Amino acid sequence: MIKFLRINNIALASGVELELGPGLTVLSGETGAGKSILLDALGLVLGGRGGGDLIRTGENRAAVEAIVDLPAAATWLQDHGIDADGTEVILRREIQSSGRGRATINGALVPVALLRELAPRVAAIHGQHEPQGLLDPESHLPLLDQHGDLEALAGEVAQAWQRWQRAESDRAAFERDRRELERRRESLAQQLAEIERGQLQPGEDLALEREKAVVANADRLAVLCAEAYEALYDDDAAVLSRLRQIYRKVEDLAALEPRFGSALEARVGVTSALEDLAYGLRDFRDDLQVAPGRLDAIESRLATIERLRRKYGATADEVLAFAENARRELQQLDAPEARREQLAAEAAEARGRFVELGRDLSGRRRAAATDLERRMQKGLRELALEGTRFEVRFAVAGDDLATAGEHGLERAEFFIAPNVGEDLRPLAKIASGGELSRLLLALKSAAIREQGHTLVFDEIDAGIGGRVAEVVGRRLRAMAQRHQVLCVTHLAPIAAQAHTHLSVSKETRSGRTFTQVRRVEGASRVDELARMLAGEKVTEAARRHARELVEAVAE
Repeated sequence: MIKFLRINNIALASGVELELGPGLTVLSGETGAGKSILLDALGLVLGGRGGGDLIRTGENRAAVEAIVDLPAAATWLQDHGIDADGTEVILRREIQSSGRGRATINGALVPVALLRELAPRVAAIHGQHEPQGLLDPESHLPLLDQHGDLEALAGEVAQAWQRWQRAESDRAAFERDRRELERRRESLAQQLAEIERGQLQPGEDLALEREKAVVANADRLAVLCAEAYEALYDDDAAVLSRLRQIYRKVEDLAALEPRFGSALEARVGVTSALEDLAYGLRDFRDDLQVAPGRLDAIESRLATIERLRRKYGATADEVLAFAENARRELQQLDAPEARREQLAAEAAEARGRFVELGRDLSGRRRAAATDLERRMQKGLRELALEGTRFEVRFAVAGDDLATAGEHGLERAEFFIAPNVGEDLRPLAKIASGGELSRLLLALKSAAIREQGHTLVFDEIDAGIGGRVAEVVGRRLRAMAQRHQVLCVTHLAPIAAQAHTHLSVSKETRSGRTFTQVRRVEGASRVDELARMLAGEKVTEAARRHARELVEAVAE
């Protein structure tokens, strides 16, 4: 139950505070006074759309705060990390002209989505145009599921349908692409065979390039090695011979001047390095034996590798990696029948699960439909539609599941016969505006069963008047025995049924317009009802009628 609502800077409502109690509370007032603004504010604090256009002109921010009594919400709040002390929960929503905003529950900052998740536990708001939604047969099955408490099962059925459709799509794609897959398999097989004929070895191209450089320059390399060897070791004036002469002189110097001793310490290393170089030059020259035709063989092999590299990779290693990937893919493509059978089995399993859940849901829907029809007949009688018959009809899927979908195995549509002796016809084709309003009221009364829920109706009185308005008012008052009911109305017979009557009006102060809300009781309530009856000019007859309406409810 909503106990308190504070609205600051929402359109014309600035500093409006409402204390709400149990029973039926009606809001009345002239068109444009701000009645619906109050419901918009309630919707905002319950996670509804909040844009800068809602903020009062000249202000930078607006806020709505509500105190609600939710005895069963403590566990839910704790599950979301929100402290809960007792049954009262404080909700707050703030919006700014910049587009930013914030939401809190019991002072804890929360995403707006969490307010939306909590909203169904707080209130159900039914807008002015909701009765028109009954004209869409697509809305009937969700209403039936709501009545039967079948939304969770319907959600499972929708998920099962989606899984089945994905499985069928995968199977169809496989069949559609099978020819393309065969072409792919043939192409991969040819590519792999070409690479395997090449008998590549890892790093082979790099090794051959190095060998080619040696073979192509063998003569020049032999000459350079011989000349360098002679200069270092084998010539009369070889470097090593002269170096030994130099170090003998350095020995003599070191004997006279110790500072040259360090030079002698490096002698072994220098001499050893030069000797290693000389022996290496000699060995390389002696080993430099090039077989006849070797260069041609290397170039031919590199040409073969280059053809493969142009197609499959920049190096021999990349070509070999391509071959390995092709081999793995071929292993998968070489078993199309196994894949086909797997996809068919997955689709059959998904279909079976959908049908199983769908049949369970269908049986429960039929039980719910029977109960809804019984409740609706009773509710329609109470709403002065005594002769109206109401029936839920199903369009059932055949073996081909022609009518199946996310909604399940069937579709449902509401049929009515407003007058005795007439055939039942689709509600969407024959219901009047007043009948739609009463049908919606009867449906909501039948669907919402838990005690203490808050129901909000914005102008449920559309298209009705006179005696029917009294009947609707009594129905709302009866609903208020089990729920807190808030109702915006223009009809005095409905307003007269209220336990609490709030009058909404506009006033101008300092060049600004404000919405104000006041509780009307006693004579002031009679005056407000008289205004609703008579319009701009209130007559004594209207006041007398208003008093009669109030007294009739009190009896």
